[in-house]
Amino acid sequence: MYRYAPSSLPRLTRRCNNTFVATLQQGPAAITANFVIRRQAHSIHSWQPSFALEEHVARDARPISLRQLTFYGRNLTLDRLLDSANYVRTELPTRLAHRIRDMQRLPYVVVTNPNVSKVYEKYYNSFELLRKTPEITTSEGNDEFCQLIRRMLTENLSVIPDLAIGALECRDFVPAAELDSFLRTMLKSRISRRTIAEQHVALTDTYNSPFFFPHVPQNGVSRDHTNGADFVGEVFLKCNAREVVEKCGKLCQYLSRQANGPDSPVPEIIIDGHPEATFPYIPSHLEYIIGELLRNSIQATIERHGGDGNSNLPPINVLICQTAQYVIFRISDQGGGIPQDIFPHIWSFSKGPRRQKQLQNISLVPTMSATLQELFHTGAKEGTIENGKVRGTSLAPLSHRPPNLRLGLGLPLSRVYAEYWAGSLKLHSLASYGVDTILQINKLGNNLERLVERRNLDGI
Repeated sequence: MYRYAPSSLPRLTRRCNNTFVATLQQGPAAITANFVIRRQAHSIHSWQPSFALEEHVARDARPISLRQLTFYGRNLTLDRLLDSANYVRTELPTRLAHRIRDMQRLPYVVVTNPNVSKVYEKYYNSFELLRKTPEITTSEGNDEFCQLIRRMLTENLSVIPDLAIGALECRDFVPAAELDSFLRTMLKSRISRRTIAEQHVALTDTYNSPFFFPHVPQNGVSRDHTNGADFVGEVFLKCNAREVVEKCGKLCQYLSRQANGPDSPVPEIIIDGHPEATFPYIPSHLEYIIGELLRNSIQATIERHGGDGNSNLPPINVLICQTAQYVIFRISDQGGGIPQDIFPHIWSFSKGPRRQKQLQNISLVPTMSATLQELFHTGAKEGTIENGKVRGTSLAPLSHRPPNLRLGLGLPLSRVYAEYWAGSLKLHSLASYGVDTILQINKLGNNLERLVERRNLDGI
């Protein structure tokens, strides 16, 4: 059975050894009495949470699609809000339990790494709080539950950098392929938990807003509507391909000028194809991917062509295509391609020739939100007003880091985001010329989130 957080294991072992030696010196009777007392206390206290963990590990996660996420928000009523709350209340501890078990299966030397241990303790504390939350039956109970979720979302912002640093520090103890598989699963699960949690919090904010008027069915018929809003919680029903590329492109160009000087040249971003394609999506997921890809292209183009003072940099071309089921973004640059020593490792979290530099850079970004969105970010300089509330920019502090602060996480994390909603991300590097990156996303919103089940990690 599993119970103790990794960081407490060495301390626990020393304490048990010292007690055992002291008991031996007291004779056989003391040994028997001590054993009985400790076994009784252990069975009452220490093992109880472990049984709860086993119970939740035995359950399967219930994947959800974008359409299902919007279901609770359409014709939003108190009953639907409470249904959403209880889905989140039961689903979060189940998904956490699977990830806790995955960490328990890691080699001991990895589990006791301070950064991995910190993540374990955060997850176990969150699991304990969530599994003890009673059924939510009132609006007041839902408000208290949302306060708990908000606190957890804030407390766990350091998980991604902790996992990244832990993986880089432990890559000599676990095969790289297994460590990458573990990290991808951890990150997909983290995205999924934050997605359903933030969606419920956003629906609660909508319901509590003075600008929201619950729909009352007429003649027993409930029309499918969203009170005229383009957002249903965190899902944007009319996500526009051109607007996403332009928003991310302007931010990346601005950051480049901040880093290199206000008059420094930046490549133009040319959009072509079907730029007016619209689809339901969570903007922060798409903006993170597009932002990272444009950031890489802009930085590579400047480094290859801007060193001689050339102000006419070759443009970055973004071709947008749409089919009946997909929207496809192809981002092409002339930044010289990816160096041969790096290309084999571009999708890996834990391997590559620049590990030490990655460790230094990641330590400068102590917190990362899984959706890169601060739900209650009051200091945002840009945003939209919805139902009288300022919705902060979905490009959060991680996206605002300097272009030359390379973390080694952008491409692998972008692929995790793309695959989460059954999309894909591929990259083709042309040596001494440039890179073509192809992002494909589902425009129908009917694909279930892709979660890696526990059986796929039994070998780790």
